[in-house]
Amino acid sequence: QVQLVESGGGLVRPGGSLILSCVASEGTFSRKPMGWFRQAPGKEREFVAAISWDSSSRSYSDSVKGRFAISRGNAKNTIYLQMNNPRPEDTAVYYCKLSPNWISVTTPTGGSWGRGTQVTVSS
Repeated sequence: QVQLVESGGGLVRPGGSLILSCVASEGTFSRKPMGWFRQAPGKEREFVAAISWDSSSRSYSDSVKGRFAISRGNAKNTIYLQMNNPRPEDTAVYYCKLSPNWISVTTPTGGSWGRGTQVTVSS
């Protein structure tokens, strides 16, 4: 059973910065892409960022491109989301996804998921 645990959420001021982390327990994680999604109250879960298993490919939603950065640890089982210059509209629960392949890494279904970490952007 795959376990994904997110951490690092909290309250951040607009224009500040925050780093989210996600650790995957599955032994085969090193060959699978991972991604971040978010879900705001009353809205559907949406794609934020994704990274390939070897960090050679990255993908971002237009809403966070240029502000957020996804990275992967050397051990491959941890990914990070550096949130720079967050905005109030970035407020959401952020989820980590372990995807079976790159084609489906941006879809909000399938794969394995963590329980999420709350990020609130407010002054």
